[in-house]
Amino acid sequence: METTSAPPRPTLDSQLIDYWIREAARLDTLAAEARFGWQRRRYLRKAQQARAQADRSATREATRSRGGPSAPEPSQS
Repeated sequence: METTSAPPRPTLDSQLIDYWIREAARLDTLAAEARFGWQRRRYLRKAQQARAQADRSATREATRSRGGPSAPEPSQS
């Protein structure tokens, strides 16, 4: 009987990368359709924050795939 290895399960960070990228795209769309300048600026700021979140998750995912430390990185609030 042959054993086949299951594909690796997606990590939380890989799921978060996808989520934050989709959220940034959604916020960009809302900014483009905003009626007032203050709304557009707020949506653009939120989209920028979402991209920063995706970058942080991508960094953690890259560290994990290289076999780096498994301890979570400290929160940068």
